Amino acid sequence: MTIKLSDYEKGAAFDGDYDSALKDLQERLSHAHARHIVHGHRAIIVMEGWDAAGKGGIIKRMTAEWDPRYFQVWPISAPTPYEKDRHFLWRFWQKLPGSREISVFDRSWYGRVLVERVEQFASEREWKRGYDEINEFEAQQVDGGTAIIKIFLHVTQATQDKRLADRLSVPEKRWKVTHDDFRNRAKRADYLDAMHDMFRQTDTRWAPWKVFDGNSKKAARVAVLTHIAERLEASVPKSLPDADPELVALAKEAFGYKG
Repeated sequence: MTIKLSDYEKGAAFDGDYDSALKDLQERLSHAHARHIVHGHRAIIVMEGWDAAGKGGIIKRMTAEWDPRYFQVWPISAPTPYEKDRHFLWRFWQKLPGSREISVFDRSWYGRVLVERVEQFASEREWKRGYDEINEFEAQQVDGGTAIIKIFLHVTQATQDKRLADRLSVPEKRWKVTHDDFRNRAKRADYLDAMHDMFRQTDTRWAPWKVFDGNSKKAARVAVLTHIAERLEASVPKSLPDADPELVALAKEAFGYKG
């Protein structure tokens, strides 16, 4: 089914006890993360969306109960000169998860067909070729046993403007607002075209996109975290191994463990 961002602009508030729902989701995510570690699985979570759409807030709450030794959040900005001198996917290969790990990308390789396209940092030939390169790259990861979860957060111009204004009004948050926010805002129509092309070209069977209405922060957080929890749970066995008999024996001897 064709993805249209205009279908994700209702901004309905979360109906329920947000704090309780968030706590339950963080517990689910913690258990899913533990099973990834125990079973040696790998996962990639891609977070894309507009500036000020709420990606950072979702990532913060998603990882709150995770073991920091087994996940990494990669904030992706403009490539360095060293990275520009190589294939655009080169810098992402080095950030892929190993066994027992989850890699979270705050923006990603989709910059090739979004910002690099719109701002003409890549030629038309390069960004058009990028669709196939991205699809093949993601297929390689899935074929190798890595789960891929791709999230896109959509907000209206009015919501984005309010959030940028709110950030400028709070001294501790002003650093989040950059010139890029306004450069991107001025080209919203161009970005919408690029985003819809991205969905048409890269919403694949092996790595589908999931779009969320980000106009209500709390509703978006619960919806996104629920989706990620479901996808992570589905990608690993539900079972957990029994305790190692040798460790149980040591615990009995050390402090009278009874199981």
